[in-house]
Amino acid sequence: MIEPYAEVEYLSDELINAERVKDADALIIRTTVKCDEQLLASSKVRFIATATIGTDHIDVDYCSKHDIHVVSAPGCNAQAVCDYVSEAIDELERTGGEIKTIGVVGVGHVGELVAKMAEDRGMRVILNDPPKGIGVRLDELLQQSDVVSFHTPLTYSGEFSTYHLCGAEQLALCRPDTVIINAARGGIVDEEALVESGLPCVLDCWEGEPQINKKLLASSQTKLASFHIAGYSIEGKQNASEQCIRAFYEYFGLSSCNCTKNVVSLQSDSLNAEKGDSASGWLRRVTEQLKAAPENFSKLRKQYKLR
Repeated sequence: MIEPYAEVEYLSDELINAERVKDADALIIRTTVKCDEQLLASSKVRFIATATIGTDHIDVDYCSKHDIHVVSAPGCNAQAVCDYVSEAIDELERTGGEIKTIGVVGVGHVGELVAKMAEDRGMRVILNDPPKGIGVRLDELLQQSDVVSFHTPLTYSGEFSTYHLCGAEQLALCRPDTVIINAARGGIVDEEALVESGLPCVLDCWEGEPQINKKLLASSQTKLASFHIAGYSIEGKQNASEQCIRAFYEYFGLSSCNCTKNVVSLQSDSLNAEKGDSASGWLRRVTEQLKAAPENFSKLRKQYKLR
């Protein structure tokens, strides 16, 4: 009989607290768990893997100072987010006519796929990614685009800070019918400035989640909205889980495992073989759900069937 490598405890996010993690060596989490001094100070944790692209829910500086190794899963759900943007464009064109030019801000795993998807649809694509030296200035992109889709990480300092990257000054450069899409991180777009601008928008990510801007949600300018599920797909979850498990094995010097063989069971075990909503019009239905009950943001997110 093969002995397990470790005692594994599965906890819902609300049960992950300082008391529960004090004897843990490793944490594997998602964005709903905030890893900071309050959670980690009295713990033995030395490895954190987040099954997400971003790490803004982790105090990386604190972890670095206390020899806690942090890994994420870059690119794990890139295709899912691209599919979300494609579905949003389908819906926008269904009600408002052809979209000819898209501006893609942030040309990483997701941005590259969105740009290719748009090109395949025959759209003109304008890119902006100053850290990589790619594309045009943001003001040029905003002035020329029918749709502007943001795909940057959320950062608060440095030369290329993205917090409120799209604020009142930037929104004023857009044409009155330019659609703003944020399927990256809440806080990249200044939502109060967006309300004042009156520009149409598609929002998956919100500042202050799960307490979202109800005024903006209820406004007619919000054409489509969702509860931070753009990256939620069976394949995305499988990719993220596999990346985290491989990093765990490597860090602790364990023998290699066939992650793909084990993680693929997500499709049946975790989802009870229920098929997610991938039919045309699913984003419209999600929008109706959220607009009807914004106070249920977290509940809707947890109950969402992966595409």
